[in-house]
Amino acid sequence: MSGEERTETPGPADNNGPVVGREIVRAAVWLGLASAIFLVWTLSQTILVIIGAFVICQMLDGGTRLLGRILPIGRSWRLLIVCLAVLGFMAWVVYFAGASIMGQFDMLRTTVTQQSARVLAWGQSMGLSASGAQMDQVGQQLMGSIGKLTSAVGTAFGALSSIAMIVVLGLFFAADPKLYERGIAWMLPLDGRESFYKTAAKMGHTLRMLMFGRLIGMAVEGVGTWALLAIGGVPMAGLLGILTGLLAFLPNIGAIVSGVLIVLVGFSQGVDTGLWAVGVYCVVQVIDGYIIVPMVAKRSVDLAPALVLGAQLLFGALFGILGLALADPIVAMIKVMLEQRSKEAAAEAA
Repeated sequence: MSGEERTETPGPADNNGPVVGREIVRAAVWLGLASAIFLVWTLSQTILVIIGAFVICQMLDGGTRLLGRILPIGRSWRLLIVCLAVLGFMAWVVYFAGASIMGQFDMLRTTVTQQSARVLAWGQSMGLSASGAQMDQVGQQLMGSIGKLTSAVGTAFGALSSIAMIVVLGLFFAADPKLYERGIAWMLPLDGRESFYKTAAKMGHTLRMLMFGRLIGMAVEGVGTWALLAIGGVPMAGLLGILTGLLAFLPNIGAIVSGVLIVLVGFSQGVDTGLWAVGVYCVVQVIDGYIIVPMVAKRSVDLAPALVLGAQLLFGALFGILGLALADPIVAMIKVMLEQRSKEAAAEAA
């Protein structure tokens, strides 16, 4: 026995063998992937806050760059001017329109509730709803949802404290974006930093154009809705204009919600006023959808409406209102990253 040569193979307690080492690596990869998914899910709100701050940063940076075309001063001074202009506009809205507009929210809630009840009653008379009990349940749910919506919008100024972190982070990012860009690049391998810089620059440009178009659309929809509804004698035209402008930040879904509010309030004053409200909504949406959005899409990322709507529904269901608001910027950044990777792969293959 002692003279025989023995061939030993690694056992279960030996982690130096190729089979065991390979299985350990696989287990570590799967464990790391599961841990990463768990952390992303647990920290989803924090991650969305950081993404929101990045979006705010690009909006401020876009205004700073635009101001630099007419004012040859330092970037810090231009950023300060942009921030003061935003604060001044918010103060003007609160001072001149805050009291009268906020007083109309209860009227809006009452009007929407009454009109929704009339629509449900009409549906029941036409046989479109099951019975009175079920209609009452649907009505209560609908009224509760609308009440929550108007209450949430009504306390929008008070809710600024809940997004203070986004604003503060956005200001820090906008003050010196290159500093944070270099910090992220430092954590990457040297051969991947050039690609990161190109992708980050493309993402920044895309978000600036996307948010520029979004702000233009909000202004056009808000002011246009207010002016046209006031001409047609629709009550609460100023409030509906503000709501339409704010909800325009949420493509597709925001337009649907604002349209429902405008139509319900319009028909509360009669058929002619209701038809005028429908016409106003269609005109404003056509201008935004067929003039403003295509012009912006040519300079940024052309996102398919179905893709944006699907992302909004998914992010809204998973992460709430913050996910809903940031759905299309996230989709735009992902699309830019994939397009950049595709270009680099094609260049390497050639």
